[in-house]
Order: sequence, then structure tokens, then C-alpha cells
Amino acid sequence: MAARVLTTPRKRPRQERSRDTVEALMIATARVLIEVGYDHASTNRIAETAGISIGSLYQYFPNKEALVAELCKRQGEKEFQILFDQMEQVAPLPLRRAIPELIRAIISAHRVEPKLHKVLMEQVPRVGALKNVRDLERRIGDLLRIQLEARRRQIRPRHLEHAVFILMHAVEAVTHAAVLDNPEYLDSDKLVEELSDLVMRYLVP
Repeated sequence: MAARVLTTPRKRPRQERSRDTVEALMIATARVLIEVGYDHASTNRIAETAGISIGSLYQYFPNKEALVAELCKRQGEKEFQILFDQMEQVAPLPLRRAIPELIRAIISAHRVEPKLHKVLMEQVPRVGALKNVRDLERRIGDLLRIQLEARRRQIRPRHLEHAVFILMHAVEAVTHAAVLDNPEYLDSDKLVEELSDLVMRYLVP
């Protein structure tokens, strides 16, 4: 049986200097992934790009898989925060006004460094960080469920678990496809309009 690849940091930074080191490594990891892709990335290249010794890198991360997994986690947190903030803002709005704003927020989340997002989408299963993605999906699903529960009388679906699953994967699939194949769609109001129409036709009787 192949040895399991470690994808967790060796230690967390506690002092400001240590935090700066880890932040530099994250920036460098993102830059290297965008420039050369996962297969050609290496800890030596990442350390050189960050201006940090390879020994310092290994104090915090055992390998490049752990660096990429941490980057995935951080990217996910940025996206979640965008959605969380928008969910709070649309809570009092009528459904027909709330849906386009939520769609726009999802697209905005995917526009956070789209080139990096593309690389991470392609590499996540390989670095053992899929659990981070699943956790993020669960948290986003919880936010969406709260919104649907508050509007239960306005919507057609009676089984909210199924509705959350369908809506999340329908919108995410389209948005991910845009990131991968048609990034220009992320700047198009038409994408927001069409996705909003799709969601409303599903939700409203």
C-alpha cells in the first residue's frame, strides 16, 4: 500500500515573523501554480519564488501537497466570506430581487483570482484536500437552506434538502464551467440573468 501523502501543515505560525513567512509561501505557491501548473511546481521553486530558504519552508509544510491544500483552504474561506456577507444583505429582500444578488455573489466568489481557482479545481482531488471542498459546500448549503426556510411559503419545493442540493450543484456546475472554459462569461450580466431565470423557474410555482 502506498504511503499516505501528508497534506497538513507541520505547525501553525504564532509570531508575526512566522505569519509573514507562511503568507509569503502562500503567495508564492499561488504564483507558481498559475505559472507552471501543479506537476511542474516544487517546494524548491516555491521557496525560491517566496525568497525563503527551503529549510524554512519545511518548518511549516512537509511537501508541496500540503502547501496546495492550505492554499485551497484559504481560497475557500475567501469565497465563503463573500457569500456569507451577501446572504446577510439579501435576507430582507423579496425572492425575485434576492436570487440575482445571490447569483452575482456566487460569480463574484469565483472571480477571486480565477486563474488560481481553475488550477485548484483541477488539482484538489490529487492533493487530498477534497474534504475542505466538501466542508465548504456544506457550509454554503447551510446558508442557502436558511434562506429557503425563511421563504418556504413562497417556493414550490417542499423538500429543502433536495432543493439545496439541486440549486447548489446546478449553479456551481455552470459557474465552474465558466471558470474553466469561458472565463469571459464571469464578467457578463447575461450569465446572472440566465442563471437567475433558471433558479426562479425551479423555485416559484
